[in-house]
Amino acid sequence: MSERTDEPAGKRFLYVVVCAAGIAAGVSELIAAAQERDWEVGVIATPVALGGFFDTAAVETQTNHPVRSAWRAPGDPRPFPPPDAVVVAPATFNTVNKWAAGAADTLALATLCETYGMGVPVAVLPCVSATLAAHPAYQESLARLRGMGVRFGEPFSGEPREDGGRPGFGWERALDLLDAFREQPAAGRNSL
Repeated sequence: MSERTDEPAGKRFLYVVVCAAGIAAGVSELIAAAQERDWEVGVIATPVALGGFFDTAAVETQTNHPVRSAWRAPGDPRPFPPPDAVVVAPATFNTVNKWAAGAADTLALATLCETYGMGVPVAVLPCVSATLAAHPAYQESLARLRGMGVRFGEPFSGEPREDGGRPGFGWERALDLLDAFREQPAAGRNSL
């Protein structure tokens, strides 16, 4: 692999995988928080998320990188360096289950499947309704991914609270989960 000359020396590169959930519109909060913690960020979106769930032009401006959703053509340069860590936020029911099953039918899923073999720390912020989260396949997927060293934040359903308000999505929690890898790698596999 050739050295990149356009990145500051020593800057860590974070892949942010964005899935199709309404809360994805706030992904710029995660990007800003990551940049404040000295991460360079590249965004990979599921194909459905790319269809209007967040402002891709604003994210490209914020990260100074294209938002990726499709594989590059043979011979095209890699738009991102290899990741030092990956955040999946928001992570949907579909993505969690397909990832745990080893499905790699989109760039986002293939990237997530590769992280295990790379030993890259992965933090996930699920955005799944309580009714879907109760499904046995989802629970099995969480157990499998945890067994692979993936760390999960608290589940977020987006359902209104008793007072009618909606809870905020804890974007920075993903970065806190990555910081925990430095302190104590999960299952001895992934570390920063």
